[in-house]
Amino acid sequence: MDSTAVTAFFQTLVQGLLTGGLYALIGTGLSLIFGVMRVINFAHGDFLAIGMFITLALFKTFNIDPYLSLLVAAPLGFGLGYVIQRFVLSRLGDRLGEGSMLATLGLGLIISNSLLLSFGAQPQSINVPYAINTFKMGGVQVSIPLLIAGLGTVVAIAGLNLLLYRTELGRAIRATAQNPLGAELQGVKTTRIQAIVFGLGVAFAAIAGVLLMPLLYTFPTVGENYTTKAFIVTVLGGLGNLPGAVVGGLVLGVIESLGAFYVSNNYRDAYGLIAFLLVLLLRPEGLFGKTVKRV
Repeated sequence: MDSTAVTAFFQTLVQGLLTGGLYALIGTGLSLIFGVMRVINFAHGDFLAIGMFITLALFKTFNIDPYLSLLVAAPLGFGLGYVIQRFVLSRLGDRLGEGSMLATLGLGLIISNSLLLSFGAQPQSINVPYAINTFKMGGVQVSIPLLIAGLGTVVAIAGLNLLLYRTELGRAIRATAQNPLGAELQGVKTTRIQAIVFGLGVAFAAIAGVLLMPLLYTFPTVGENYTTKAFIVTVLGGLGNLPGAVVGGLVLGVIESLGAFYVSNNYRDAYGLIAFLLVLLLRPEGLFGKTVKRV
C-alpha cells in the first residue's frame, strides 16, 4: 500500500471519528432520556433542528458567531425539555410508555411545521470566514468547523460524566434510573429529576445542532434524518447505555466515512442502516448492552 493510500485512509478515518463524535453527542441525549425515564423521544432530531435554526437566526439577524449561539441554544433547549416533561409527558401517568411515543411524534410535527412557517422550506446555511480553513497534522487535513465540533463533543460528554458521577444531582439521576421507587423513599423528587434529564437530553440535541450548523445547511424537516441516526447510535451501543452511545456514534461515523470513500458516497446513510440491522439480528441488546452498566 503506497503512502497516498495510507494518508487517504487515515484522512477518512479521522473525519469519520470526528463526525461520529457528533453522532455520539446526539445519541447520548436520546440514550440518557431512555436510560432514566424509559421514554423513546421521537422528536429528538427536531430538537436538534431547533438548535440549528437558533444559530441561523442569530447569525443572520445579529451576525453572532455560530459557536457563541451555544450560550443561547443550550439553556433554551434545557428549558424547553424541562417544560415538556413537567407539563406534557408527566401527565401521561401509567401510559407513559406508549403515550410518550405519540406525544413526542406530535411534538416533532409541531416543531417541524413551526420552523417551516417561520423560516420557509428552502435549505439555508451560514458562511463564516473559517469554514474553508483546515488543520493539518501528519498529512491529514481536517476542516476547522469539524475539529471544533469534535472538541465541543468531548467537552459536552465529559461535562455530563462529571455531572453524573461527581455531584449529588448526578447521584439522584442514577438512583432514579436504577430504582425510581427506592429513590422516592430516599427523598429524591423523581418527577423533578426526570424533567431535568429530559431537559439535558434536549439541550444535548440543541448543542449538536449548533455544532452542525457551520458544516451543513438546514431545513425544517432536517431533524428526521438525525432522529434516525440517534436511534442507530443507541441501538449499536445499547439502549440507555451512555458509554455505548459514545462508541456507537464513533462506529457509525467511521462506517459511513469509510463506506462513502471506498464504495460510494451516494449510499452513505445506507451503510449505517446495514450496521443497525446486523446488530439487531446478531446482538439485539447492542454492542455493550450487557457488559456496561446503564446510567
